[in-house]
Amino acid sequence: MSASQSADTFEATLAEYVFERSEEGRAVRVGEKETSEQAAIVARYAELFTRTTLADLTSSADAAEGEECERLERLKEACLGGLLAQELAEMSDALENALIATELEFDGESMPLRTGQAELAVRDSYAERAELGEAVAQASEQHNDARFELLERAETLEAELTGESDPIARSATLKQIDLHVVSDAVRQASDAVTVAYRRRGERHLDSLLGAEREDEPSSAHVPYIRRLSPLADTYSKERAVEVCLQTLTGLGFDLAADSRIKLDLEDRPQKNPRACVIASRPPDVVHLITRAQGGLADYEAFLHEAGHALHYAGCDPSLPYTFRRLARDHALTEIYAFLVESVTREPEWHMHHFGLDEATARRNADMGFMIETLLFRRYAAKLESELRFWSDLGTAREHGPIYSELVSAASGFRYPPSAYLADMDGGFYTADYLRAWVRAAQVRASLREQVGADWWCNAASGEFLRDLFREGTQPSNEDIGARLGFGALDTGPLVTELKAEL
Repeated sequence: MSASQSADTFEATLAEYVFERSEEGRAVRVGEKETSEQAAIVARYAELFTRTTLADLTSSADAAEGEECERLERLKEACLGGLLAQELAEMSDALENALIATELEFDGESMPLRTGQAELAVRDSYAERAELGEAVAQASEQHNDARFELLERAETLEAELTGESDPIARSATLKQIDLHVVSDAVRQASDAVTVAYRRRGERHLDSLLGAEREDEPSSAHVPYIRRLSPLADTYSKERAVEVCLQTLTGLGFDLAADSRIKLDLEDRPQKNPRACVIASRPPDVVHLITRAQGGLADYEAFLHEAGHALHYAGCDPSLPYTFRRLARDHALTEIYAFLVESVTREPEWHMHHFGLDEATARRNADMGFMIETLLFRRYAAKLESELRFWSDLGTAREHGPIYSELVSAASGFRYPPSAYLADMDGGFYTADYLRAWVRAAQVRASLREQVGADWWCNAASGEFLRDLFREGTQPSNEDIGARLGFGALDTGPLVTELKAEL
């Protein structure tokens, strides 16, 4: 069998493996299953992922050029991921199942940890939110040893399989960008919007949190602020789907009629409160999952995930599976998620869909910019924290205070040191988010210039996006910026947006 045939066979079987694992992960995430059985799936595909296959794909990639080289590089990374999963699936299942089973005591009642996390967004009492936040943090902290052991085992194995002992250098090679340079650029951008962020906080935090607000509130209040809970009557849970579908129609997308995108909007006790898209088999099977609770965050989450779903469901089905599903990182698809979500920061969107007068619409959109700046600054600090964490894994168990100091200072909210592991996404996903933040602002700047100020409700923007979606996961995040004439880390458009007065 030729190297190409071997790669093709691997790719075809990999698609089946990813589909099964994605569907299992979806069932657990949405609360349809009470236990995760990923290890059983991994065991069934044991022969797909071997060190020999990894070596063969590596040598084939080294000998190939252009598009075929890139396809083989991504298949090599998928094989590496499969080998890691074989080793770690039981540990991962054990942690996931322990989190699902964890309950906390609050106000004389017992509730699942995930219900407690979701409840933080809707509990109106400042004091009760703070108390519940402590209970959630304590319940989550009890799993930190298991989190660290899983992370440490994964790092040891990946270093062995790749021959690269430095996790930062390894990730930088995969993403094809220097993570320290990314961190420096976004930290400078974060510093540049400090005054605007504080000014918005002075305008809005009292009305959102009330007279009890501390100078540095607990991070337990962040979900409540993100939801704009005092405005929940305006941004009702009941209207979220209707308004979001209308918003997408304005961009030229009929999501409700797209049979490839499967919506799961149910509220189940064990459903993870974090919205997501699971691209089980793009473009034909793409799940969009949210857990609505009322408030603007429902609309933002739906539209954010719709950006992902439209991207995966809009890819050209004739592309190789690799370029429909696999990527070096997540920084490309996050561009589209951030872009579609950002419609909620257009004052006219609030006027059109909620009948608000101009002053109220501008105030609410300004709150949205405050939240967006909070999140950007928090992630910039998270990346700096994670670079420090991974620079010395030997001392990483004591990293909590460093994480807390950096993220608290950037956000203005007090994050507990114990959250340093639960708040860490694998593979430096934080850097992918930040690159997408930068790139989405560049795309918006281009759309405003080419389409106009109404880009957010103009089908011409949708046509622009459709052309990009057809390429699937093949381009890099930086490719999109280069096409528009922007540098890879040109944060100018983002800083301009976050500093602007509405």
